[in-house]
Amino acid sequence: GKTLDGWKPTDFYKPGEVKVEDGSILMAAGTPMTGITSTRKDLLTTNYELTYEAKKLAGSDFFAAATFPVGKSHLTLVNGGWGGFITGLSSLNGADASDNETGHSVKYKLDTWYRFQVRVTDDVIRYSIDGKEARPVEIEGRSVGTRIESGPSKPLGFSSYETTGAVRGIQIRKLTEDEVAAVKKLE
Repeated sequence: GKTLDGWKPTDFYKPGEVKVEDGSILMAAGTPMTGITSTRKDLLTTNYELTYEAKKLAGSDFFAAATFPVGKSHLTLVNGGWGGFITGLSSLNGADASDNETGHSVKYKLDTWYRFQVRVTDDVIRYSIDGKEARPVEIEGRSVGTRIESGPSKPLGFSSYETTGAVRGIQIRKLTEDEVAAVKKLE
């Protein structure tokens, strides 16, 4: 919360400023995107949990979309995309969150911290916002990938779209065997 150690500004075209402020990483609105990307080389790719807090400070689109490893590929949890309301995973079988079963409407308030949790296994992904879980998503046998615009965020990154956002408390941890089994239960 004091420096960008372990992170670098994402190589987007015409990004906004990235800086550490009040214990969080601030991503000023870009034209169109701004972000941060992890510099770590030892990231987990399955059977792990990613948690973070994020808030929208200004703008009308996603404010801290998280791109994260899923096996040999990546996915992005978009928060408030497509004009500020669609939250979900992009992309599954080539379909964005706005066009697949993970997309749902969430109204995010300005200057309010939200806690996101993503759990990744080889077969299923689960995510929640402030403890409210979205429908689990089976990924076995599906094409998993990010939109081309999110590519520079790989392997792990956060981005905003014409919006100023902040992230803090980013943590990654390996899931226990019991937690992996719980993630894989679809009912």
